[in-house]
Amino acid sequence: MSADLSVIILNWNTKVELRACLCSILEQTHRHQIELIVVDNASSDGSREMMSAEFPDICLVVNSTNLGFGAGNNRGIPHAGGRYILFLNTDTIVTEGAFDAILAYADANPDIGILGPKLLNEDGSLQYSCRRFPNLGTGFFRNTPLGRLFPKNRFTQDYLMSDWDHSTPRDVDWVSGAALVIRREALEKIGGFDEGFFMYCEEVDLCYRTHQAGWRVVYFPDAVIYHIIGRSTSQVPTRMTYHFHASMYRFYKKHYARNTSLFVRPFIIPGLIARAAGQIVRYQWRNFKRRFQRPERASDGR
Repeated sequence: MSADLSVIILNWNTKVELRACLCSILEQTHRHQIELIVVDNASSDGSREMMSAEFPDICLVVNSTNLGFGAGNNRGIPHAGGRYILFLNTDTIVTEGAFDAILAYADANPDIGILGPKLLNEDGSLQYSCRRFPNLGTGFFRNTPLGRLFPKNRFTQDYLMSDWDHSTPRDVDWVSGAALVIRREALEKIGGFDEGFFMYCEEVDLCYRTHQAGWRVVYFPDAVIYHIIGRSTSQVPTRMTYHFHASMYRFYKKHYARNTSLFVRPFIIPGLIARAAGQIVRYQWRNFKRRFQRPERASDGR
């Protein structure tokens, strides 16, 4: 029997999180047919051995090198037989009934191409997992000194859609790739992730192409998944900063460059380089302080 939902979980050196994610799914009773596919991006932490020992019945696809997010997820698609495909991060915990709610809503709305559930932080607070497409204002104010100087600037608020309580389904520009459901017909029409993005912006590009193909992209808060951000990427923050800004440029060049004014174009690459350099310096400074900071004196309880 073919599956209703194929769940593709991409792993890179997150054995503990992968186990917890799989258990959160397997411990539930689902009304629909669910199949699980784990794609391992050349992990070195024993993830593959853990899968063979603890989850031998789950399809495991092993890549010989780390292909990145988009290409790694794409390698799972040929093994997926579901009417819908969910790309799911390892650092997630799926709550009871989330998959059934997603499938029921998607079946009732056949014009939806991509659907994103509500994502919560580990402490239960809301994660801004659906957003508007980025623009130049986003680049200037999002995660920059200018943004920290003006934290309530309209560019960041507009990008994050933070003026809305995220309590009702809503058509949006894009949803997080940490938990992204795509209808098979839409996937077959637009193709999978653009493998030119090694890490970051792949889901923005996928949603952009989904809109172009005439499908809706919808945020669906009735399905809840916990997401502990950055368990893979935090292992190599400097490299991930480079990949993030390289992906930003690729997305700009692919979708925005043609309509960008001649006056603005010369500032795009220098701006991205400056932005990336600022973030890398901040990471290095934090590490320097952490390394040389005196440990706090232990309390004796008095």
